[in-house]
Amino acid sequence: MICFLTSRMDDPDTGELNPANRFLDELRLRIPNPCRAMHICSDPDGWEKMDKYSSITREMLEHAGFHFDRFDTLDSRNETQAEQLVRESDLLILAGGHVPTQNQFFQRISLRALLANCDGVIIGISAGSMNSADEVYAQPEEEGEAVDPAYQRFLPGLGLTKTNLLPHYQENRDDVLDGLRIYADIACSDSMGKTFYAIPDGTYLLIADGKEELRGEAYRIKDGVMAQISSLGDVVSL
Repeated sequence: MICFLTSRMDDPDTGELNPANRFLDELRLRIPNPCRAMHICSDPDGWEKMDKYSSITREMLEHAGFHFDRFDTLDSRNETQAEQLVRESDLLILAGGHVPTQNQFFQRISLRALLANCDGVIIGISAGSMNSADEVYAQPEEEGEAVDPAYQRFLPGLGLTKTNLLPHYQENRDDVLDGLRIYADIACSDSMGKTFYAIPDGTYLLIADGKEELRGEAYRIKDGVMAQISSLGDVVSL
Protein backbone atom coordinates (compact mmCIF):
# COMPACT_ATOMS: atom_id res chain seq x y z
CA MET A 1 0.00 0.00 0.00
CA ILE A 2 1.18 3.50 -0.87
CA CYS A 3 -0.16 6.51 1.02
CA PHE A 4 -0.03 10.24 0.41
CA LEU A 5 -1.28 11.93 3.58
CA THR A 6 -1.75 15.60 2.77
CA SER A 7 -2.97 18.77 4.35
CA ARG A 8 -4.54 19.76 1.04
CA MET A 9 -4.02 18.40 -2.49
CA ASP A 10 -4.53 21.58 -4.46
CA ASP A 11 -2.79 24.92 -4.67
CA PRO A 12 -5.48 27.40 -3.53
CA ASP A 13 -4.07 30.07 -5.83
CA THR A 14 -4.47 27.96 -8.99
CA GLY A 15 -7.02 25.30 -8.04
CA GLU A 16 -4.69 22.70 -9.56
CA LEU A 17 -2.78 19.86 -7.93
CA ASN A 18 0.03 21.33 -5.86
CA PRO A 19 3.42 20.42 -7.41
CA ALA A 20 5.38 21.47 -4.29
CA ASN A 21 7.73 18.91 -2.74
CA ARG A 22 7.39 16.69 -5.85
CA PHE A 23 3.80 15.81 -4.92
CA LEU A 24 2.50 15.74 -8.48
CA ASP A 25 5.58 13.89 -9.74
CA GLU A 26 5.14 11.21 -7.07
CA LEU A 27 1.44 10.83 -7.85
CA ARG A 28 2.26 10.25 -11.51
CA LEU A 29 4.79 7.59 -10.55
CA ARG A 30 2.48 5.76 -8.16
CA ILE A 31 -1.10 5.95 -9.48
CA PRO A 32 -2.18 3.61 -12.31
CA ASN A 33 -3.44 5.50 -15.32
CA PRO A 34 -6.27 4.84 -16.00
CA CYS A 35 -7.49 3.68 -12.60
CA ARG A 36 -10.62 2.93 -10.61
CA ALA A 37 -11.05 5.55 -7.90
CA MET A 38 -13.26 6.02 -4.86
CA HIS A 39 -13.80 9.18 -2.83
CA ILE A 40 -14.60 8.18 0.77
CA CYS A 41 -16.59 10.93 2.44
CA SER A 42 -16.17 12.70 5.77
CA ASP A 43 -19.90 13.32 6.31
CA PRO A 44 -21.86 10.23 5.22
CA ASP A 45 -25.18 12.09 5.13
CA GLY A 46 -23.92 15.33 3.59
CA TRP A 47 -24.57 14.08 0.09
CA GLU A 48 -24.70 17.38 -1.77
CA LYS A 49 -21.48 18.68 -0.23
CA MET A 50 -19.66 15.37 -0.62
CA ASP A 51 -20.74 15.02 -4.27
CA LYS A 52 -19.41 18.52 -4.88
CA TYR A 53 -16.03 17.74 -3.30
CA SER A 54 -15.83 14.45 -5.17
CA SER A 55 -16.50 16.18 -8.49
CA ILE A 56 -13.92 18.89 -7.81
CA THR A 57 -11.32 16.28 -6.87
CA ARG A 58 -11.97 14.25 -10.00
CA GLU A 59 -11.78 17.31 -12.26
CA MET A 60 -8.53 18.40 -10.62
CA LEU A 61 -6.94 14.99 -11.16
CA GLU A 62 -8.20 14.76 -14.73
CA HIS A 63 -6.78 18.20 -15.47
CA ALA A 64 -3.39 16.88 -14.30
CA GLY A 65 -3.61 14.00 -16.78
CA PHE A 66 -5.13 11.19 -14.75
CA HIS A 67 -7.89 9.10 -16.30
CA PHE A 68 -10.57 7.00 -14.61
CA ASP A 69 -12.47 3.89 -15.56
CA ARG A 70 -14.69 4.68 -12.57
CA PHE A 71 -14.86 7.38 -9.90
CA ASP A 72 -17.28 6.55 -7.07
CA THR A 73 -18.26 8.27 -3.84
CA LEU A 74 -18.70 6.14 -0.72
CA ASP A 75 -21.21 7.48 1.82
CA SER A 76 -24.39 6.37 3.57
CA ARG A 77 -26.16 5.80 0.24
CA ASN A 78 -23.94 2.85 -0.66
CA GLU A 79 -22.09 1.93 2.54
CA THR A 80 -23.47 -1.61 2.43
CA GLN A 81 -21.31 -2.08 -0.68
CA ALA A 82 -18.16 -0.74 1.02
CA GLU A 83 -16.26 -4.03 0.95
CA GLN A 84 -16.74 -4.51 -2.79
CA LEU A 85 -16.06 -0.85 -3.61
CA VAL A 86 -12.79 -0.84 -1.65
CA ARG A 87 -11.69 -4.14 -3.15
CA GLU A 88 -12.31 -2.94 -6.70
CA SER A 89 -10.54 0.44 -6.34
CA ASP A 90 -6.96 1.28 -7.33
CA LEU A 91 -7.11 4.73 -5.74
CA LEU A 92 -8.85 5.62 -2.47
CA ILE A 93 -9.27 9.28 -1.51
CA LEU A 94 -10.07 10.01 2.14
CA ALA A 95 -11.90 13.34 2.19
CA GLY A 96 -11.34 16.30 4.47
CA GLY A 97 -13.89 17.42 7.04
CA HIS A 98 -14.71 17.01 10.74
CA VAL A 99 -12.39 14.36 12.20
CA PRO A 100 -14.78 12.72 14.73
CA THR A 101 -17.66 12.60 12.23
CA GLN A 102 -15.49 10.90 9.62
CA ASN A 103 -13.96 8.61 12.23
CA GLN A 104 -17.40 7.35 13.24
CA PHE A 105 -18.22 6.57 9.61
CA PHE A 106 -14.92 4.76 9.08
CA GLN A 107 -15.62 2.62 12.15
CA ARG A 108 -19.19 1.96 11.03
CA ILE A 109 -18.05 0.51 7.70
CA SER A 110 -15.03 -1.26 9.29
CA LEU A 111 -12.71 0.58 6.92
CA ARG A 112 -9.58 -0.37 8.84
CA ALA A 113 -10.29 -4.06 8.24
CA LEU A 114 -11.24 -3.43 4.61
CA LEU A 115 -7.89 -1.72 3.98
CA ALA A 116 -5.87 -4.56 5.52
CA ASN A 117 -5.65 -6.36 2.17
CA CYS A 118 -5.69 -3.26 -0.03
CA ASP A 119 -2.86 -2.93 -2.54
CA GLY A 120 -3.96 0.40 -3.99
CA VAL A 121 -2.88 3.99 -3.49
CA ILE A 122 -4.45 6.07 -0.72
CA ILE A 123 -4.61 9.86 -0.67
CA GLY A 124 -5.63 11.46 2.60
CA ILE A 125 -6.83 15.05 2.74
CA SER A 126 -6.82 16.91 6.08
CA ALA A 127 -9.25 14.90 8.29
CA GLY A 128 -8.67 11.86 6.09
CA SER A 129 -4.94 12.10 6.83
CA MET A 130 -5.55 12.54 10.55
CA ASN A 131 -7.87 9.52 10.68
CA SER A 132 -5.21 7.41 8.92
CA ALA A 133 -3.18 7.15 12.14
CA ASP A 134 -3.29 4.12 14.41
CA GLU A 135 -4.34 6.34 17.31
CA VAL A 136 -5.95 9.51 15.98
CA TYR A 137 -5.38 12.84 17.68
CA ALA A 138 -8.70 14.59 17.06
CA GLN A 139 -7.54 18.11 17.85
CA PRO A 140 -10.57 20.19 18.93
CA GLU A 141 -11.75 22.31 15.99
CA GLU A 142 -15.37 23.31 16.58
CA GLU A 143 -16.67 25.72 19.21
CA GLY A 144 -17.16 24.03 22.56
CA GLU A 145 -14.96 20.99 21.85
CA ALA A 146 -11.85 22.35 23.60
CA VAL A 147 -13.68 22.83 26.91
CA ASP A 148 -16.01 19.84 26.72
CA PRO A 149 -14.76 17.17 29.19
CA ALA A 150 -16.69 14.53 27.23
CA TYR A 151 -14.97 15.35 23.92
CA GLN A 152 -12.69 12.46 22.92
CA ARG A 153 -9.32 13.73 21.72
CA PHE A 154 -7.88 10.29 20.95
CA LEU A 155 -9.72 7.82 18.73
CA PRO A 156 -8.95 4.49 17.02
CA GLY A 157 -7.89 5.11 13.43
CA LEU A 158 -7.14 3.25 10.22
CA GLY A 159 -3.68 2.11 11.32
CA LEU A 160 -1.92 3.19 8.12
CA THR A 161 0.71 5.03 10.17
CA LYS A 162 1.62 5.88 13.74
CA THR A 163 2.27 9.49 12.68
CA ASN A 164 -0.24 12.14 13.79
CA LEU A 165 -0.59 15.04 11.37
CA LEU A 166 -2.16 18.45 12.10
CA PRO A 167 -3.02 20.09 8.76
CA HIS A 168 -3.37 23.69 7.53
CA TYR A 169 -0.71 25.07 9.85
CA GLN A 170 -0.24 28.21 7.74
CA GLU A 171 -3.93 29.04 8.21
CA ASN A 172 -4.63 28.07 11.81
CA ARG A 173 -1.34 28.61 13.65
CA ASP A 174 -2.69 31.72 15.39
CA ASP A 175 -6.25 30.46 15.89
CA VAL A 176 -7.96 30.58 19.27
CA LEU A 177 -10.75 28.14 20.18
CA ASP A 178 -12.86 28.48 23.30
CA GLY A 179 -10.36 31.04 24.59
CA LEU A 180 -7.41 28.68 24.06
CA ARG A 181 -4.61 28.89 21.49
CA ILE A 182 -4.96 25.73 19.42
CA TYR A 183 -1.22 25.03 19.37
CA ALA A 184 0.34 26.65 22.43
CA ASP A 185 -2.51 25.77 24.80
CA ILE A 186 -4.22 22.73 23.26
CA ALA A 187 -1.87 20.71 21.04
CA CYS A 188 1.24 21.28 23.16
CA SER A 189 -0.64 20.29 26.31
CA ASP A 190 -2.00 17.15 24.63
CA SER A 191 1.46 16.18 23.33
CA MET A 192 2.85 15.10 26.69
CA GLY A 193 4.19 11.61 26.01
CA LYS A 194 3.15 11.89 22.36
CA THR A 195 4.33 13.42 19.08
CA PHE A 196 2.34 15.41 16.52
CA TYR A 197 3.45 17.02 13.25
CA ALA A 198 1.88 20.30 12.16
CA ILE A 199 2.06 20.75 8.39
CA PRO A 200 1.04 23.56 6.05
CA ASP A 201 -0.70 22.96 2.74
CA GLY A 202 1.78 21.54 0.24
CA THR A 203 3.50 19.28 2.77
CA TYR A 204 2.60 15.59 2.87
CA LEU A 205 3.60 12.27 4.42
CA LEU A 206 4.61 9.68 1.83
CA ILE A 207 4.35 6.05 2.93
CA ALA A 208 5.95 3.73 0.38
CA ASP A 209 8.53 0.97 0.07
CA GLY A 210 8.53 0.36 3.82
CA LYS A 211 9.45 3.97 4.60
CA GLU A 212 7.69 7.07 5.87
CA GLU A 213 8.90 10.49 4.73
CA LEU A 214 7.63 13.95 5.51
CA ARG A 215 8.01 16.03 2.36
CA GLY A 216 8.20 19.78 2.90
CA GLU A 217 7.84 22.21 5.80
CA ALA A 218 6.87 20.63 9.12
CA TYR A 219 6.79 21.32 12.85
CA ARG A 220 7.17 18.66 15.52
CA ILE A 221 5.14 18.97 18.73
CA LYS A 222 6.47 16.67 21.42
CA ASP A 223 6.18 16.73 25.20
CA GLY A 224 4.84 20.26 25.16
CA VAL A 225 7.54 21.69 22.89
CA MET A 226 7.01 22.79 19.29
CA ALA A 227 9.92 23.20 16.85
CA GLN A 228 10.35 23.45 13.10
CA ILE A 229 12.10 20.38 11.71
CA SER A 230 12.03 21.00 7.94
CA SER A 231 11.40 23.53 5.19
CA LEU A 232 10.03 23.56 1.64
CA GLY A 233 11.79 20.91 -0.43
CA ASP A 234 13.18 18.98 2.56
CA VAL A 235 12.63 15.27 3.14
CA VAL A 236 12.51 13.95 6.73
CA SER A 237 12.51 10.21 7.38
CA LEU A 238 10.31 9.15 10.29
